[in-house]
Amino acid sequence: GHPGWAALSLSLLAAASAAAQACSWLWLRSDPPALRPAVPVALLAALHLLQLGFFFRCLHALKVGWRVCWAKAEEEDEQRHMAFLSHDISMLRLFETFLENTPQLTLLLYIILRTNKAELSQGLGMGTAFLCVSWSLLDYHQSLRSFLQDKYELSLGSSIIYFLWNLFLICPRILAVALFALLWPYGVAVHFPLVWLAMFLWVSLQGTDFMESPGPEQLYRAMVAVILYFSWFNVAQGRTLYRSIIYHGFILVDSTLLALAWLWGRAPSEEHSYLLPVLSAALPCYLLGLGLRVTYYKWLHPNVQVQQEGRCDEVDATGGSDEVEFRSFLEPDLVNRRMQWLAQTHFALSQPALQHFLNGAAAV
Repeated sequence: GHPGWAALSLSLLAAASAAAQACSWLWLRSDPPALRPAVPVALLAALHLLQLGFFFRCLHALKVGWRVCWAKAEEEDEQRHMAFLSHDISMLRLFETFLENTPQLTLLLYIILRTNKAELSQGLGMGTAFLCVSWSLLDYHQSLRSFLQDKYELSLGSSIIYFLWNLFLICPRILAVALFALLWPYGVAVHFPLVWLAMFLWVSLQGTDFMESPGPEQLYRAMVAVILYFSWFNVAQGRTLYRSIIYHGFILVDSTLLALAWLWGRAPSEEHSYLLPVLSAALPCYLLGLGLRVTYYKWLHPNVQVQQEGRCDEVDATGGSDEVEFRSFLEPDLVNRRMQWLAQTHFALSQPALQHFLNGAAAV
């Protein structure tokens, strides 16, 4: 009964799907021929045009994974190939989450607040969506760690803290945007493009080199800017401390202004009186998320284990490195620039490790 909301929801779904399929197609075109599926190019193009590229990737990964399960122990290239496919799926899932699920979650929260009623299925859907957003970030981070040859995986405690601090940072952000839209629905149509443009310029100034050509690189930056509207995402080499302080400071100020705008403009009624204690808990929730993030990097990050063993393994490029071994294919022709950029961005590469990496493809 609300064609406007339905059209907006379908538009978000279509835009997110088109962007993810475009990335999937561009990645397949740039991958070494030996790593591409043994499928005609025309068929791959048709699958992506029909929005089935991600589904095909999952089926292909299952096929390779089944082959890995029955492969001999010495056939390491198959395992590296499987890790390579898994990482692409994880990254596409992350893009899909923030381009489709997170905006739809904000829209659903706005609709519930606007109508002042919620069905049980809507409540369960919202709770599941919040968990899935945080899970996609954790899954992507864990897939990056599989890039290390002698990797130190996240422990259960580290994974829980990583999951929780992302959840506690994302929830107040979505709540602030939904509250602002409650009184000024067209204001979000101005706020989002302005903040998105600021994030896009910030990503561009950091000089990303993820895609094969300038045009697709702009698409990648645009998608990362959408992620940054809701959550932190590292895109550049070097220390992330000062960049994350700037980012979280900006988001905290922006979300506070959105919440204050709702408090200033709300009508004096008891219809949404329950939102005052919820909003009061948003700031402590965000600060708790920041505290958990500091706790993770100070005591629970795998770097702590690495440093205790006399090595350095920096996932978020927060320092130097002595010896970082990366997974690579045995054939020297299997070079992939996309994986090279991810390695240099998320890991601190020493010169010998970088040279070793340039002689093979990262199996992320």
